[in-house]
Amino acid sequence: MKLPHTLALSLSLALAAGAQAATELVIATVNNGHMIEMQKLTPHFEKAHPDIKLKWVTLEEAVLRQRVTTDIATKGGQFDVMTIGMYETPIWGKKGWLNELKPEAGYDVDDLLPAMRNGLSVDGKLYAAPFYGESSMLMYRKDLADKAGIKFADRPTWNDVRDAAAKMHDPKAGVYGICLRGKPGWGDNMAFLSTMANSFGAQWFDMAWKPQLESKAWKDAVTLYVELLTKFGPPGSSANSFNEILALYNEGKCAMWIDATIAASFITDPKQSKVADKVAFAQGPYAATQKGANWLWAWALAVPAGSKNAAAAQKFVGWATSKDYINLVAKEKGWAAVPTGTRKSTYANPEFLKAAKFAEAEKKAIDSANPNDSTLPKSPYVGVQFAAIPEFQAIGIAVGQQMSAALAGKATVDAALKASQTAADREMRKGGYYK
Repeated sequence: MKLPHTLALSLSLALAAGAQAATELVIATVNNGHMIEMQKLTPHFEKAHPDIKLKWVTLEEAVLRQRVTTDIATKGGQFDVMTIGMYETPIWGKKGWLNELKPEAGYDVDDLLPAMRNGLSVDGKLYAAPFYGESSMLMYRKDLADKAGIKFADRPTWNDVRDAAAKMHDPKAGVYGICLRGKPGWGDNMAFLSTMANSFGAQWFDMAWKPQLESKAWKDAVTLYVELLTKFGPPGSSANSFNEILALYNEGKCAMWIDATIAASFITDPKQSKVADKVAFAQGPYAATQKGANWLWAWALAVPAGSKNAAAAQKFVGWATSKDYINLVAKEKGWAAVPTGTRKSTYANPEFLKAAKFAEAEKKAIDSANPNDSTLPKSPYVGVQFAAIPEFQAIGIAVGQQMSAALAGKATVDAALKASQTAADREMRKGGYYK
């Protein structure tokens, strides 16, 4: 039967309108395991919200930071949801670049861990919701430590770590004494190195905002860092970031690794780790002080002020950071695979505690990190492994490159710190902190 022309036309227009009715959300995220899992679970969200379609832009950490920073600063409106961290959130929230998050009643904001909620809020308003949270800790091969007669304290010293690295280093057997980040970046090698330096009594800036990178504390920390990786680390350490070391650790090639607590869920997973049953945990090592010895970070989801689909974006953020999402991952992948470090209810769940032998050490590390008091000398900035000021990104990148050069043997520690001090001083003068 042939439809009258006008009816056929209106029907095809209605169908076209229906097809176009779905809102497309563009989500920028980082290529970490938990985010990749979130993308696989997209159909669950789209089924519950048939009027919303998700489009993912997955990038390496450094590239993601560049893209989202450029987009938000120019009000580009390229992304509806951005994966950002504790560094960007307070700065961008204050500038009015992010929409305040107003989750639905069932979301239970009070269930968020206080350290995470505070770090993602400005003046009591939430500007990003934690997708997963982390601190850092020491992860080590208990079998190798036992064999070498090493017993780690709950929070070992850096001297303990150096001695253990020397004893467990066995490159002939394919085992390196210690694996640490070396790839340059403010959120890469400098995230780790800042905590190491903090524990030696260092700080980025004194109370007059003058950079302190040529202090004895920085020199002692960086000297030990270079020594550890040169003598007891895998070859090519200056190019290694989280994912490269995770692969090495899972292959059984690292006796020790100090990095994000989130790594624990991957290295204890027998599906991806050859040493899953041989891993033990301790708190981040310290030298002169335990202050700032382990970092605090959240990969969080935020809605930029430039998004034309803010209401739909808020729905997605609410879904991806909810208790229901954690339960969904548990159902699909098991409790050991859920994103951690965000909610009190996760750590109160007996099934999670049974599945995640790292839970206690992880929560202890998160609870002990205080961004408002992370250095032995008084500092004017907030942040453990960064200073939450706009200039820090450029400073951290410049210093990270110098530290990577020192590690690769292209510069002495003294020369690298001198160049770092000069670069930091230039940025702070440019920023008007002092003349």
